[in-house]
Amino acid sequence: MNIIIPMAGKGTRLRPHTLTVPKPLIPVAGKPIIQRLVEDLAHAYDGPIDEIVFIIGDFGPEIERELTAIAEGLGAKGKIYHQEKALGVGHAIYCAWESLNGPCMIAFADTLFKADFTFDTSADGMIWVQQVKDPSAFGVVKLDEQGYITEFVEKPSVFVSDLAIVGIYYFREGEKLRAALHHVITQEIREKNEFQLTTALELLKNNGLRFKTGEIDEWLDCGNKDAILFSNERMLEFHREQELVAKNAVIENSVIIPPCFIGDHAVIRNAVVGPYVSVGNNSTVENTVITNSIVQNKSQIKNALLENSMVGNSSRFVGSKDELNIGDYSNFSKR
Repeated sequence: MNIIIPMAGKGTRLRPHTLTVPKPLIPVAGKPIIQRLVEDLAHAYDGPIDEIVFIIGDFGPEIERELTAIAEGLGAKGKIYHQEKALGVGHAIYCAWESLNGPCMIAFADTLFKADFTFDTSADGMIWVQQVKDPSAFGVVKLDEQGYITEFVEKPSVFVSDLAIVGIYYFREGEKLRAALHHVITQEIREKNEFQLTTALELLKNNGLRFKTGEIDEWLDCGNKDAILFSNERMLEFHREQELVAKNAVIENSVIIPPCFIGDHAVIRNAVVGPYVSVGNNSTVENTVITNSIVQNKSQIKNALLENSMVGNSSRFVGSKDELNIGDYSNFSKR
């Protein structure tokens, strides 16, 4: 099976953190969002993963190497495709048309999930959904009495269903999706001026393919700072029973209130950390009380009282009570 991840968006809602790295590489509970996503999907599938495909913008060679390494760490081939113009999710997926072969999963890169990904490989495809209060912001599906999807609607302006598509899809034959996307794009069939995946799904359904739904236990958005912090909290809870403090971390005269992630060679000195804090590799937290926050790699926090904060890579903050949202390579000092 191939796993295909469209992730060419610029992540403007998460700036300044996305000025230097794409949103899917922001760490949550000590691991990049995209790595958590593909690991969960790969481990759920009872069979080999041939390719893990990333559809990206101009992120640069270092990011491409990091994405390829994530795929190789799961025993799959990493492939990179580029979407040069933002023409919609359907167009982004079609940019990877060479990899739309055989069984395929497609997953959006800005969400995390708690789910039992059970595959019905006899179905033409599966689409994971969750009931939501306001379906107007999502693509939704309608079902018949047997549980098969009868209609796909992209961001309905009037109510048709409250079953929102969460952004995970399985196709038994990726070639059929490729053909449908080719038709949508060459015939200039747009929704809200973009080529939508739901348009191709509706075309496949009208051509006789039958899709079932899978259910999500918890759906975590990673679109902005507060959402990232909540996702960090939930992921730390999910993995509370695991060892989340690196054995080579230095903990001196400090209290760690679980669940927390403390990365390799991190230093926690004269501090109270937690709950729901992630401290990245080679970072230092000193003379500080910090809760519900993410500190990325190689950063320093001193003399601070922080909550609900995000601190980027290679940053330094010396200060007082605050709610921080500072990107990579920042340097702040408060007196």
